[in-house]
Formats: sequence, C-alpha cells, structure tokens
Amino acid sequence: MQTKFILIGTLLVGLAACGQNPVDRGITGAGIGAAVGAAGALVSDNDVGPGALIGGLVGGAVGAATSSEDFDLGEPIYKRQF
Repeated sequence: MQTKFILIGTLLVGLAACGQNPVDRGITGAGIGAAVGAAGALVSDNDVGPGALIGGLVGGAVGAATSSEDFDLGEPIYKRQF
C-alpha cells in the first residue's frame, strides 16, 4: 500500500510545473509540497494527512514567493493544450 502512494506522489511531482505568475507557482508548489510531504510521512511511518498538509502549505508559500527567473519548469500541466 505504501509503495502505491509513493509511486503516485512521484508521478505527480513529475507532472507538476511552476508557471509564470505567483498564483500558478503557488498552486503547483503546493501540489509538489503535498506529494513530497506525503511521501516523507510514508517513509518515516507517520500519518500521510499531516505530512501532505504541511508539505502543501510550505510548498505553496515557497512557490508563490519565488519568481520565474529564479526557477522555471515551464507552463503548468493544467494549462497545457493537448
């Protein structure tokens, strides 16, 4: 069961992108942070919910505080045209 969550989190991190404005960067940062927080909680045998919540809050704050000149992974996945 834990392996499944780690795999899903890893895939979500791979699909996330930062964006050009603070809102996009905050949203994608929160997603990346939540996935990393949940994976960290699983690895350390802690509850996934609090790990994902803390990771999401920290990731969202960091994402919103950075600029695209500092770190840019391109257009967010939810804005891409397929």
